[in-house]
Formats: sequence, C-alpha cells, structure tokens
Amino acid sequence: MKPINTGGHSAYQERVLTQLRKYYPDAVTSLSSSTWDILEKFWSLDLSGIDTLMQDRYSAFGPEPRLPSDMLRSILVSVEFKITSYTKFAADLKENYLHAIISGFSVGDTPGVGTFYDFHKRLWLSGKKNISNAVHPPKEKPKKPTGNEEKAPPVEKLTVDDLFQQFQKNPPSDMAPCLKLWEIFNTFFLQTSVDKNLISLKELALAGDGTPVYTSAKERKTRTCECLKNGILNCKCSRIYHQPDCDIGWDSHRKCFYFGYDLYMLTASDSVNDLPVFPFLNPASRHDSHGFLYNWFSMKQMLPDATVSKLILDSAHDAMPYYEYCKTNGITPYIDLNWKCGRPPVYKDDISINEHGIPLCPKGFPMKQAAVEPKKGRIKYRCPKITCKGGSPKCTCEEPCSDAKYGRNVHLVLKDNPRLFNNPPRGSEGWKLEYNARTSAERCNKREKIDYKLEDGRYRSSMMWYCRLFSIMMCQHLDAWALPKTSPLKDFFE
Repeated sequence: MKPINTGGHSAYQERVLTQLRKYYPDAVTSLSSSTWDILEKFWSLDLSGIDTLMQDRYSAFGPEPRLPSDMLRSILVSVEFKITSYTKFAADLKENYLHAIISGFSVGDTPGVGTFYDFHKRLWLSGKKNISNAVHPPKEKPKKPTGNEEKAPPVEKLTVDDLFQQFQKNPPSDMAPCLKLWEIFNTFFLQTSVDKNLISLKELALAGDGTPVYTSAKERKTRTCECLKNGILNCKCSRIYHQPDCDIGWDSHRKCFYFGYDLYMLTASDSVNDLPVFPFLNPASRHDSHGFLYNWFSMKQMLPDATVSKLILDSAHDAMPYYEYCKTNGITPYIDLNWKCGRPPVYKDDISINEHGIPLCPKGFPMKQAAVEPKKGRIKYRCPKITCKGGSPKCTCEEPCSDAKYGRNVHLVLKDNPRLFNNPPRGSEGWKLEYNARTSAERCNKREKIDYKLEDGRYRSSMMWYCRLFSIMMCQHLDAWALPKTSPLKDFFE
C-alpha cells in the first residue's frame, strides 16, 4: 500500500504536543537544554514532502506502511542522539518515550529492527547492497610510504589524465543507487541551506579532502578455488569478498594499514558552518587525486545547476590535468604544490622559481609582485631591492643584475606553466587567505567521524554506509539552521 500522509507536518506537531503533555507534563523543567534544542529542530523540520517523494518505492498492495517522513525523522533522531545500532535503537524507542515522540511515533507503537532495514532498502535504488561485484581477484595492497604524514603511492593503473578524459566522456555510475538519498538530501536540506543564504550554488567554492573510514578490523573473504589444499597460499584466484567495495589502505595520520573506505567529501569552503555538499566512498587504497575525480564527476551529474568558481585542494591533487581542466571550465584552482611532481630549475635565463612559484633574482631573493595583467595572461615581478626614496624608483643592490635604474623585471606567463604560475600567485596574501579555507573539509570530516560517530556503525554493506552518511550530512545542515530565539514549542507548556 502506498504511504498516505493526510495531515502533513501539522499532524506530526499535533502528535508531538499531545504526547509530550501526557508523558512529560513538566517538560520545561525536566528536560535538558540540549534535548530541547533537538526537540526544536525536529518541531520546525517539515519532512512531509518525503511521503510524496517516496511513493514510487512502495507497492500499491499490502498492509499500510510506516510514513517515510516518520522513518527518516527517526533515523535522524538516532544520529542526533549518537545511537549507531538499529537493534539498540529499535529497543530504545520502546523504552525511551521521548525518542519515540520526537520521531513522530505513538508511544507503544514503534517500528522494529526489520522495518528500519526495509526502509533502507527503499532508499537504495539497487537490488544489490554493494556497488562492486563480490567475486573478484585480490586487489593490490598499497606500499607503505617512507616519510611521515605521507600518503601511500597510488595503486591505480590509470593516470589522472586518463581518468579526466574517461569521465568527461563517460561519468562514473557508482552513485546511481544513491539517487533517492541524494534527492532527499538535495531537496530538503541542501536547497534549504541555499534559501537561508548559508551556501551559494551560483558561485560555489569547494574544498575537498579524503579521510579513512574503518569498517572492520580485517578483510573478510572466502576462497573459490582448491589452491590452499594443493599448498598454494597466495594464489591470484578470485575470492568472495564480504565487503567488496572496501579494501586495504594506508592511514597517513595513524601510520598504519586499515580496512575500509576512503571518504572523499566536497565541502562548501565559504560556508560558516563547513557544510557538506557531496560525498563519495572510495576503496581505501584509492589515492585522493583519483577519489576527487570520482566525486567531482558524480556531483556534476547530480547537481548540474551548481557553478563552481573555486577549488581548494591539498598537494595530493597537484597534477597538470587539474589546472588545465580548471582553466578550461573557468575555475580558479588553489592547490598546494607537491615538489615530487617536479619544477623547472630555471624559468628564463638566470631566473629560478621557489617553492611558492615566485621567481628568485640571481642573488636568490624572492622578487616582489608588481602587477597582474589578466588580459595579457601574465604576472609582473620586480627587483626585491627596489626603493622609491628620493621620488623615483632605484635599485639599491650592491651588485645589480640589470642596467635599469629600477632593477630587473620578470613576467611570468601563466600559460607557460599553469601549475606553477597562478592568479593570485602562491605565497601572496590573497592566495593564503583562500587556501586556509581548505581546513573546512577537514572540520566537516571530523564532524562526521568524531561528533556523529560515523565509524561506530560497523555495517557490512555500502547501502548501510551511504544511508548513515547521508543522514549525518542532513543533520549537519539541520544543525546549521538558526534556531528561533523564542521557543514556539515551550510556549504550549506555559
């Protein structure tokens, strides 16, 4: 039977108010301020439109189902109260009347564990719980890096340029099962943040970063061959993997190997609340330079109307195809340099470039930026020893490298090397100010993993991990919306 919500959001508010008066008559004094904050969030959150959005996921026959709006609200309540197990949460709803009331259920009539898992299947647009095939050959384990805080080298056979060309023709389809989850998140949370001027999709600045997500202590797999009986321990035959979308990766922060995902999150770097925009769960072994591309081209399919003006990324993304793509698409890249990718020892004649992409004079001093000439596509630098004392520019170097009285000038032509020469130049105050916003992606990942206990779920399928991840992202947006200065719900108890 199709879900029918005749009363809309007002019916939910009426249920909450009636049951609060019955079971918590002194709620104003007995409930903590943090609990009241959560009550107020859901009192004002109108999810009734989800009942219409989910119509196609229910059959026209059978018993009357739970309202999708109540089920999703209940999942968000479990996220807010840091309950990661649906077995525990189903039992909690029967014992803790307050959680049942906030969810929108009647006390004594709450869903069981099976109902929650059935609802997750309705949110997941695939008959399989994972994206990859469970039967495949063993994957290559990444090599341990030699330096501290360094990422493991890529295990992918394709280059960044190969992936750019491939995805521009055929974008990845990994996020297709998440289309309903994305539709709910985009319609009721992301667009609401846009309406509240917390995010601007017309001129979006995105920061990207990957973070390890531990799913289990070890890799679980079953052999499909008889090689072990024949004494062959490390055969290359296919195995049945219990978590086929996960593999072994290197955690550069904890300096150890782990099994799970690499969560790549694109965050609105210009939002005060570090709001998430689009997620992607990569295998743990996938390098961030590749993980970004899977995320980026998936987001372009699901959020085609967004206009990205800035990309703020760390040195793992320092590859020429990134800069060429940004230049072609009118995006300003803010990417930290990775000197393993190389740099020209001499730019022109005797002028070299330092680690910030700033030319050095023959004496080794960083030259001063004099002007930016966008029409000519170049940046002008001048002698660092120049002085204007006495009314006219004059070079004060003891051994001047130019006959000009105002010293040596150098023009960096942006098209010569868009990786090294950008506008604004690296090392400038404008560049540093923009690049500092990259930490918004790290703070967003911290919120999901630490504050909302993402890794505590210990699920066994990508379906459950994506459902939990999108629920956490919904709560991040919900937390960013300003609560009313006066409590409309408390007014009913006065």
